[in-house]
Amino acid sequence: MKQTKNNVEQGNKAHVDIPGNPSMATSSKQKLNDRTNGKPLRVLSEDDWKFWKENGYVVVKNAVPLDQAKATAGFLWEFDEKDPNDKSTWYEAPRAEMQMKELTGTGMVEVYNHQHLWNNRQTQKVYDAFVDVWGTEKLWVTIDRANLNFPLPEGVDKKGFIHWDYDPETKPQNVQGVLALADQEDENMGGFQCIPWLYRNYDSWKLTQPNDRDRFQPSLKGLEDKIVKVKMNAGDLLIFNSTEPHGIRPNKSKDKVRIAQYISMMPAEPENQALKNWRINSWKNRVAPEGFAFPGDPRKWEQTKYETAKLSPLGEKLLGLKDW
Repeated sequence: MKQTKNNVEQGNKAHVDIPGNPSMATSSKQKLNDRTNGKPLRVLSEDDWKFWKENGYVVVKNAVPLDQAKATAGFLWEFDEKDPNDKSTWYEAPRAEMQMKELTGTGMVEVYNHQHLWNNRQTQKVYDAFVDVWGTEKLWVTIDRANLNFPLPEGVDKKGFIHWDYDPETKPQNVQGVLALADQEDENMGGFQCIPWLYRNYDSWKLTQPNDRDRFQPSLKGLEDKIVKVKMNAGDLLIFNSTEPHGIRPNKSKDKVRIAQYISMMPAEPENQALKNWRINSWKNRVAPEGFAFPGDPRKWEQTKYETAKLSPLGEKLLGLKDW
């Protein structure tokens, strides 16, 4: 693991101590798509594009086939040693301590390179959606995990939290994404929430805040009624701008489980050899990222129970194994 950590630090040292995903740069040198390249949209409609620009997020319906989403969900139950039909298995203690305490108890599943996850990453429609928001075909995909967000145990009243993974003052050129692996139409069952109003009005809002404010977690005073709870169906992909304040809402349902996989893409950096090497090693040897919000799986199941994922020609480029 020492070699892996060295690679992370060499490839992207800034990520070790912040929430953002260490498999990518914190910000792209290339700006997000402004449509001046004249290329037609592949997946997003014009209405989708307008919504994306105004609200800082967009939902791509049916980004992966339903049976593929369900197969991934089934695998996550198995990997996390939970039974969807036996609630007594849902509330085991976490296997590893989370440095980012806000994520404790939010159901993060520490799996990163299994075939099911790669199948979703290398799905053409998923890729095409990120091509639309970036305006370039030369992308790398994040090596990220999944989520099983269970109903809060009886007597527990936990509030959801809103945060940024990157300091919005730095105006990062980055996006993040989440793929629904089960229907999330019930607002009480957990899932993605965000504040488009704050995304649009950040510059004026910050003038009302103290100078020593938390740059990664805004005060929600006066913003409670502006939080949007996004509904999704299994197979839908949500993409959001990294300057969008967002989070996981608490699951206050009785028996519904929010199931999702985190997927994003960013312009490839083939010149960043250390990061490229880390990414290839992570895939080949099933190694998890290290960082503030990534404790990994102490069981080492990815290394001991599963084979290296098979990549399609698109997947090889999205990893960095083959150049665009």
